[in-house]
Amino acid sequence: MTFRTAVIPAAGLGTRFLPATKAVPKELMPIFDTPALQLVMDEAIGAGIEHIVVVSNRTKSAIESYLKPSPDVVRRVHDSGRIELAERLARIGTDVQVSVVYQDVPRGLGHAIGCARKAIGGESFAVLLPDELMGDSSLLAAMIALSKKTSESVVGLKRVDRSEVSAYGCVRVAAEPGADGVVQVTDVVEKPNEHEAPSDIILIGRYVLTPQILDDIDALQPGPSGEIQLTDALLIAAQAGHLQGIVSDIERHDTGTPRGWLEAVIEFALKRPDVGPSFEEWLRSRFR
Repeated sequence: MTFRTAVIPAAGLGTRFLPATKAVPKELMPIFDTPALQLVMDEAIGAGIEHIVVVSNRTKSAIESYLKPSPDVVRRVHDSGRIELAERLARIGTDVQVSVVYQDVPRGLGHAIGCARKAIGGESFAVLLPDELMGDSSLLAAMIALSKKTSESVVGLKRVDRSEVSAYGCVRVAAEPGADGVVQVTDVVEKPNEHEAPSDIILIGRYVLTPQILDDIDALQPGPSGEIQLTDALLIAAQAGHLQGIVSDIERHDTGTPRGWLEAVIEFALKRPDVGPSFEEWLRSRFR
Protein backbone atom coordinates (compact mmCIF):
# COMPACT_ATOMS: atom_id res chain seq x y z
CA MET A 1 0.00 0.00 0.00
CA THR A 2 1.45 3.36 -1.06
CA PHE A 3 0.78 6.78 0.39
CA ARG A 4 1.83 9.81 -1.58
CA THR A 5 -1.26 12.07 -1.60
CA ALA A 6 -2.90 14.32 0.97
CA VAL A 7 -6.17 16.21 0.46
CA ILE A 8 -6.71 19.58 2.15
CA PRO A 9 -10.36 20.74 1.96
CA ALA A 10 -10.33 24.54 1.64
CA ALA A 11 -13.55 25.39 -0.21
CA GLY A 12 -15.47 26.85 2.73
CA LEU A 13 -16.28 30.55 2.70
CA GLY A 14 -15.21 31.24 6.30
CA THR A 15 -18.39 33.04 7.32
CA ARG A 16 -17.40 33.05 11.00
CA PHE A 17 -14.46 35.27 10.08
CA LEU A 18 -16.41 37.92 8.17
CA PRO A 19 -15.70 40.63 7.17
CA ALA A 20 -12.02 39.57 6.96
CA THR A 21 -12.77 36.62 4.67
CA LYS A 22 -14.37 38.93 2.10
CA ALA A 23 -10.77 39.72 1.15
CA VAL A 24 -8.61 36.89 2.53
CA PRO A 25 -9.52 33.17 2.53
CA LYS A 26 -9.57 31.77 6.04
CA GLU A 27 -6.88 29.23 5.10
CA LEU A 28 -4.50 32.08 4.25
CA MET A 29 -5.03 34.06 7.43
CA PRO A 30 -1.60 34.16 9.08
CA ILE A 31 -0.68 32.25 12.20
CA PHE A 32 1.71 35.00 13.20
CA ASP A 33 3.41 35.27 9.79
CA THR A 34 2.64 31.92 8.13
CA PRO A 35 -0.73 31.01 6.58
CA ALA A 36 -2.54 28.10 8.20
CA LEU A 37 -2.61 26.38 4.80
CA GLN A 38 1.19 26.43 4.66
CA LEU A 39 1.50 24.97 8.17
CA VAL A 40 -0.78 22.09 7.24
CA MET A 41 1.09 21.47 3.98
CA ASP A 42 4.36 21.43 5.92
CA GLU A 43 2.89 18.85 8.29
CA ALA A 44 1.92 16.64 5.36
CA ILE A 45 5.35 16.94 3.76
CA GLY A 46 6.98 16.10 7.09
CA ALA A 47 5.01 12.83 7.13
CA GLY A 48 6.32 11.87 3.69
CA ILE A 49 3.51 13.16 1.46
CA GLU A 50 4.58 13.95 -2.11
CA HIS A 51 1.34 15.21 -3.68
CA ILE A 52 -0.99 17.72 -2.03
CA VAL A 53 -4.50 18.25 -3.42
CA VAL A 54 -6.18 21.46 -2.24
CA VAL A 55 -9.97 21.46 -2.70
CA SER A 56 -10.88 25.10 -3.24
CA ASN A 57 -13.71 27.32 -4.40
CA ARG A 58 -13.50 29.35 -7.62
CA THR A 59 -14.22 32.55 -5.67
CA LYS A 60 -11.04 32.03 -3.62
CA SER A 61 -8.49 32.93 -6.29
CA ALA A 62 -6.01 34.00 -3.62
CA ILE A 63 -5.38 30.34 -2.78
CA GLU A 64 -4.23 29.64 -6.34
CA SER A 65 -2.14 32.80 -6.29
CA TYR A 66 -0.47 31.65 -3.09
CA LEU A 67 0.35 28.28 -4.60
CA LYS A 68 1.84 30.02 -7.66
CA PRO A 69 0.48 27.82 -10.43
CA SER A 70 2.20 27.90 -13.81
CA PRO A 71 -0.19 28.69 -16.71
CA ASP A 72 1.52 26.17 -18.99
CA VAL A 73 0.51 23.25 -16.77
CA VAL A 74 -3.19 24.07 -16.49
CA ARG A 75 -5.57 21.47 -17.87
CA ARG A 76 -9.33 21.13 -17.54
CA VAL A 77 -11.23 17.88 -17.12
CA HIS A 78 -15.02 17.51 -16.97
CA ASP A 79 -16.30 15.02 -14.41
CA SER A 80 -19.60 13.75 -15.87
CA GLY A 81 -20.78 17.31 -16.34
CA ARG A 82 -21.00 17.77 -12.56
CA ILE A 83 -17.65 19.17 -11.54
CA GLU A 84 -15.17 21.00 -13.70
CA LEU A 85 -11.78 19.93 -12.45
CA ALA A 86 -9.11 22.54 -13.08
CA GLU A 87 -5.82 21.07 -11.97
CA ARG A 88 -3.05 23.54 -11.44
CA LEU A 89 0.37 22.25 -10.52
CA ALA A 90 2.91 24.12 -8.49
CA ARG A 91 6.11 23.27 -6.64
CA ILE A 92 6.62 23.95 -2.96
CA GLY A 93 9.71 21.77 -2.73
CA THR A 94 12.02 19.82 -4.99
CA ASP A 95 9.73 16.81 -5.19
CA VAL A 96 6.30 17.90 -3.85
CA GLN A 97 3.46 18.44 -6.31
CA VAL A 98 0.43 20.57 -5.51
CA SER A 99 -2.91 20.32 -7.35
CA VAL A 100 -5.96 22.53 -6.94
CA VAL A 101 -9.42 21.08 -7.62
CA TYR A 102 -12.81 22.67 -7.12
CA GLN A 103 -15.93 21.89 -5.14
CA ASP A 104 -18.83 23.19 -7.21
CA VAL A 105 -21.23 23.81 -4.30
CA PRO A 106 -20.76 23.59 -0.51
CA ARG A 107 -22.21 20.14 0.10
CA GLY A 108 -20.17 18.93 3.06
CA LEU A 109 -16.76 17.47 3.82
CA GLY A 110 -17.52 14.10 2.25
CA HIS A 111 -18.52 15.80 -1.00
CA ALA A 112 -15.37 17.95 -0.93
CA ILE A 113 -13.18 14.85 -0.64
CA GLY A 114 -15.12 13.19 -3.43
CA CYS A 115 -14.28 16.15 -5.67
CA ALA A 116 -10.60 15.16 -5.36
CA ARG A 117 -11.13 11.57 -6.58
CA LYS A 118 -9.44 12.00 -9.98
CA ALA A 119 -6.48 13.84 -8.51
CA ILE A 120 -6.04 11.14 -5.85
CA GLY A 121 -5.73 8.50 -8.55
CA GLY A 122 -7.06 5.37 -6.85
CA GLU A 123 -4.50 5.21 -4.03
CA SER A 124 -4.89 5.45 -0.29
CA PHE A 125 -4.60 9.05 0.86
CA ALA A 126 -4.56 11.38 3.84
CA VAL A 127 -6.98 14.21 4.64
CA LEU A 128 -5.90 17.21 6.71
CA LEU A 129 -8.43 19.82 7.78
CA PRO A 130 -6.77 23.25 7.71
CA ASP A 131 -8.82 24.45 10.71
CA GLU A 132 -6.83 22.08 12.91
CA LEU A 133 -3.13 22.71 13.41
CA MET A 134 -0.87 20.06 14.95
CA GLY A 135 2.40 20.65 16.71
CA ASP A 136 4.33 18.41 14.30
CA SER A 137 3.99 15.58 11.77
CA SER A 138 4.29 12.71 14.25
CA LEU A 139 0.60 11.79 14.48
CA LEU A 140 0.08 11.78 10.71
CA ALA A 141 3.22 9.70 10.22
CA ALA A 142 2.02 7.17 12.81
CA MET A 143 -1.40 6.99 11.16
CA ILE A 144 0.13 6.32 7.74
CA ALA A 145 2.35 3.59 9.22
CA LEU A 146 -0.66 1.94 10.91
CA SER A 147 -2.72 2.03 7.71
CA LYS A 148 0.14 0.49 5.73
CA LYS A 149 0.38 -2.29 8.33
CA THR A 150 -3.35 -3.05 8.54
CA SER A 151 -4.67 -1.93 5.10
CA GLU A 152 -7.45 -0.12 6.97
CA SER A 153 -8.50 3.51 7.32
CA VAL A 154 -7.18 5.35 10.38
CA VAL A 155 -8.46 8.47 12.14
CA GLY A 156 -6.67 10.86 14.46
CA LEU A 157 -8.31 11.06 17.90
CA LYS A 158 -8.02 13.02 21.12
CA ARG A 159 -9.70 12.95 24.53
CA VAL A 160 -11.46 16.17 25.52
CA ASP A 161 -13.79 17.35 28.24
CA ARG A 162 -17.31 16.09 27.55
CA SER A 163 -18.51 19.68 27.32
CA GLU A 164 -16.53 19.97 24.05
CA VAL A 165 -17.73 16.87 22.19
CA SER A 166 -20.79 18.52 20.64
CA ALA A 167 -18.52 20.57 18.35
CA TYR A 168 -16.84 17.55 16.75
CA GLY A 169 -17.27 14.06 15.42
CA CYS A 170 -17.14 11.61 18.32
CA VAL A 171 -16.29 7.89 18.35
CA ARG A 172 -16.92 4.71 20.30
CA VAL A 173 -13.96 2.34 20.63
CA ALA A 174 -13.79 -1.37 21.29
CA ALA A 175 -11.32 -1.05 24.16
CA GLU A 176 -9.18 1.50 25.92
CA PRO A 177 -6.06 2.50 23.95
CA GLY A 178 -2.74 0.91 24.75
CA ALA A 179 0.59 2.66 25.06
CA ASP A 180 0.63 3.36 21.32
CA GLY A 181 -2.85 4.92 21.41
CA VAL A 182 -4.23 2.49 18.81
CA VAL A 183 -7.94 1.63 19.07
CA GLN A 184 -10.57 -0.12 16.97
CA VAL A 185 -13.33 2.37 16.19
CA THR A 186 -16.82 0.82 16.29
CA ASP A 187 -19.09 3.88 15.98
CA VAL A 188 -18.85 7.46 14.68
CA VAL A 189 -21.35 10.20 15.58
CA GLU A 190 -21.33 13.73 14.15
CA LYS A 191 -21.55 16.45 16.81
CA PRO A 192 -23.52 14.54 19.45
CA ASN A 193 -25.10 16.08 22.53
CA GLU A 194 -22.58 15.79 25.35
CA HIS A 195 -24.96 13.61 27.38
CA GLU A 196 -25.54 11.23 24.45
CA ALA A 197 -21.98 11.10 23.11
CA PRO A 198 -20.52 7.58 22.92
CA SER A 199 -17.26 8.72 24.58
CA ASP A 200 -15.05 11.69 25.28
CA ILE A 201 -12.85 10.86 22.26
CA ILE A 202 -13.20 13.16 19.25
CA LEU A 203 -11.97 13.25 15.66
CA ILE A 204 -9.29 15.90 15.26
CA GLY A 205 -9.20 16.54 11.53
CA ARG A 206 -6.59 14.00 10.48
CA TYR A 207 -7.60 10.98 8.41
CA VAL A 208 -5.73 8.30 6.47
CA LEU A 209 -8.22 6.64 4.14
CA THR A 210 -8.33 3.68 1.78
CA PRO A 211 -9.87 4.07 -1.71
CA GLN A 212 -13.02 2.26 -0.49
CA ILE A 213 -13.98 5.44 1.37
CA LEU A 214 -14.47 7.23 -1.96
CA ASP A 215 -16.92 4.55 -3.11
CA ASP A 216 -18.74 4.82 0.21
CA ILE A 217 -18.96 8.61 -0.19
CA ASP A 218 -20.38 8.23 -3.70
CA ALA A 219 -23.10 5.92 -2.34
CA LEU A 220 -24.18 8.26 0.46
CA GLN A 221 -27.46 10.14 0.40
CA PRO A 222 -27.34 13.78 1.53
CA GLY A 223 -28.40 14.41 5.10
CA PRO A 224 -31.21 16.79 6.16
CA SER A 225 -28.90 19.75 5.55
CA GLY A 226 -28.23 18.61 2.00
CA GLU A 227 -24.61 17.80 2.85
CA ILE A 228 -22.64 14.60 2.40
CA GLN A 229 -20.64 14.00 5.56
CA LEU A 230 -17.34 12.16 5.85
CA THR A 231 -18.46 10.84 9.24
CA ASP A 232 -21.20 8.83 7.50
CA ALA A 233 -18.59 7.11 5.32
CA LEU A 234 -16.39 6.53 8.36
CA LEU A 235 -19.36 4.93 10.11
CA ILE A 236 -19.68 2.44 7.24
CA ALA A 237 -16.00 1.52 7.66
CA ALA A 238 -16.38 1.26 11.45
CA GLN A 239 -19.41 -1.01 11.24
CA ALA A 240 -17.54 -3.24 8.79
CA GLY A 241 -14.64 -3.50 11.26
CA HIS A 242 -12.22 -1.58 9.04
CA LEU A 243 -11.63 1.65 10.96
CA GLN A 244 -8.82 2.16 13.43
CA GLY A 245 -7.75 5.24 15.32
CA ILE A 246 -4.83 6.65 17.26
CA VAL A 247 -5.67 8.53 20.46
CA SER A 248 -2.95 11.16 20.72
CA ASP A 249 -1.88 13.90 23.09
CA ILE A 250 -0.24 15.86 20.26
CA GLU A 251 -0.31 19.64 20.53
CA ARG A 252 -3.41 20.82 18.66
CA HIS A 253 -5.03 24.15 17.89
CA ASP A 254 -8.58 24.47 16.57
CA THR A 255 -8.58 27.66 14.47
CA GLY A 256 -12.14 27.27 13.21
CA THR A 257 -13.35 30.21 15.30
CA PRO A 258 -11.88 33.71 15.68
CA ARG A 259 -10.96 33.03 19.31
CA GLY A 260 -9.31 29.70 18.45
CA TRP A 261 -7.36 31.41 15.67
CA LEU A 262 -6.21 34.18 18.05
CA GLU A 263 -5.10 31.64 20.67
CA ALA A 264 -3.09 29.79 18.02
CA VAL A 265 -1.42 33.01 16.86
CA ILE A 266 -0.37 33.82 20.42
CA GLU A 267 0.91 30.29 21.11
CA PHE A 268 2.90 30.17 17.87
CA ALA A 269 4.35 33.63 18.48
CA LEU A 270 5.46 32.73 22.01
CA LYS A 271 7.41 29.76 20.61
CA ARG A 272 9.28 31.84 18.06
CA PRO A 273 12.85 32.44 19.25
CA ASP A 274 13.01 35.72 17.33
CA VAL A 275 9.91 37.32 18.89
CA GLY A 276 8.77 34.99 21.69
CA PRO A 277 10.76 36.42 24.64
CA SER A 278 9.94 40.06 23.89
CA PHE A 279 6.32 39.24 23.11
CA GLU A 280 5.95 37.32 26.37
CA GLU A 281 7.42 40.26 28.27
CA TRP A 282 4.91 42.60 26.61
CA LEU A 283 2.03 40.24 27.43
CA ARG A 284 3.06 40.04 31.07
CA SER A 285 3.25 43.85 31.25
CA ARG A 286 -0.41 44.04 30.23
CA PHE A 287 -1.45 42.21 33.41
CA ARG A 288 0.73 43.92 35.96
